[in-house]
Amino acid sequence: MTGWAWTALALYVGWLAAAFGVRSIIQRLRTGDTGFRGLSRASGRAARGAGVLFVAALLGAVVAPAGTLAGLPVLVEDAPALYGTGAAITVLGIVATLIAQGAMGTSWRVGVDQGERTALVTRGPFSYVRNPIFTAMGITGTGLALMVPSVLALAALVALAVAVELQVRIVEEPYLRAVHGTDYLTYGATTGRFVPGVGQLRSGEKSPDTE
Repeated sequence: MTGWAWTALALYVGWLAAAFGVRSIIQRLRTGDTGFRGLSRASGRAARGAGVLFVAALLGAVVAPAGTLAGLPVLVEDAPALYGTGAAITVLGIVATLIAQGAMGTSWRVGVDQGERTALVTRGPFSYVRNPIFTAMGITGTGLALMVPSVLALAALVALAVAVELQVRIVEEPYLRAVHGTDYLTYGATTGRFVPGVGQLRSGEKSPDTE
């Protein structure tokens, strides 16, 4: 099991380095800005909770394999097929993350600045779902949890899922509706939130209260 835990840790660190470190360097070279805005600048407990849960999920994905290496038990013992499947899913998620980030071009951001206007990206993976980066993060997190199926890994995955839902519904969708108006609603009517065909917007929808 320690071999899989080391592999999970290496894949995760590599994902963080590529998705945030390398990507921010590319963004800085292209635009003079790293693209980091913070995760939940909107007011309200739900928005702040999303930021806290994101941090918990990111830390949990490190603590889970580290805990296994320290001797904490996993929920499924001696299941190399499960662990291997998890590794394949993790690699898929990493690749999907980088593709989705690339599709955003200079509009890539981590977080939302309410006073900033960026282009509405609808090409590539964004033509199928509105939040492909978050979808890819969920795939990566699922793969890591299968590689090291411990209570800590599952808790990190749940924290990530809740954080993403809050961030998208309470922070990002209201912002995009305010900035892009009917263009965003028209786009959202034909694309799923995280999965194609699921979570499409209705043209008459209003932004939820973020207070």
